[in-house]
Amino acid sequence: MNYKQPLELTGLIANLDAFFREHLSPFWASVVEGLLILLVIVALYAVLALILIYVERKITGFFQSRLGPNRVGKYGSIQSIADMIKILIKEIIHIKRADLFLYYVAPFFVIGSSLMAFGAIPFGKGLQAVDFKMGVLYLIAVSSIGVLGVLLAGWSSNNKYSMLGAMRSGAQTISYELSAAFSLMTVVVLAGTMQLSEIVEGQRYVWNIFNGHIPALIAFLIYLTSGHAETNRGPFDLPEAEGELTAGYHTEYSGIQFGFYYLAEYLNMFIVAAIATTVFLGGWMPIQVHGWDTFNQVMWYIPSYVWFFGKTALLIFLSLWVRWSFPRLRIDILLNLEWKVLLPINLFNIVMMVVIVLAGWTLTDLFPKLFGLA
Repeated sequence: MNYKQPLELTGLIANLDAFFREHLSPFWASVVEGLLILLVIVALYAVLALILIYVERKITGFFQSRLGPNRVGKYGSIQSIADMIKILIKEIIHIKRADLFLYYVAPFFVIGSSLMAFGAIPFGKGLQAVDFKMGVLYLIAVSSIGVLGVLLAGWSSNNKYSMLGAMRSGAQTISYELSAAFSLMTVVVLAGTMQLSEIVEGQRYVWNIFNGHIPALIAFLIYLTSGHAETNRGPFDLPEAEGELTAGYHTEYSGIQFGFYYLAEYLNMFIVAAIATTVFLGGWMPIQVHGWDTFNQVMWYIPSYVWFFGKTALLIFLSLWVRWSFPRLRIDILLNLEWKVLLPINLFNIVMMVVIVLAGWTLTDLFPKLFGLA
């Protein structure tokens, strides 16, 4: 059944497309639309980073029984903008005996990897820049590029602390990428597709975290843990341990170059939560109950992008809660957690998901009428 969706942006997007197709040739219409999409993605990227920085400071203040930013703007709401302006006008300090080419190119690997993953996320109904058939594989691949920027930064800075931080980050990221990838592959087995739009559409009446029973829940928890470790945030922030490595792999960076690393760290936190929302929690789909047409219509009155950002915000809050609640792990404990605990569980878990799917034990297989599939 088609429900009214009065606040969606699909109509506006269709009108813009028709306008450009009418007044421009097909080639130039595609070019202009591509540039507009790129501009919107970059603007959203920057705005989300500023919001996340402010939100983390406020939540951190709450956890530590203090106020957080409260002077620049009402409730400190303009503090992040002031910090952005400050970091943009700061002098870039040039490092002697550094490998200058690698030193300058390293931040672009990190920010580029983050932007490529960000562009593939479905933010709402019709709000997805690209929809690859191998979307999950694409996200796994491009998110792996960022570690190159970290390793190059540590190597090229000619600083022992930077090098140690880069080696720690390389070992940590490469290790936890395995569990993150296997967790996503577990859901791919359940959904039967890697295309993000089809994964979201398949969760119209039941989210994957419930449809796949215990293996889906285990995959969800492992993905959140692995994704949190990949972003180098506490208690997995060994690459930036201030008491041991000053600022870790970006110790020698300043100005806008440091800003790139800072920006990417916060957006990577958002990307991890956004991927988890898309794959496990129904993405932009509202809560739907088959046969409850009035209830479903009310849910559709809430725009799809509100559902998406609401679910993502809950996961981001959970990430911040973990960061400010647990102490930093030792490097040996951190790697043992991945190789001796998470990875074996993950391998067994994906086999269990294969058994559940082949045996037809998912909720949609067991109760097709309940979910409108019979």
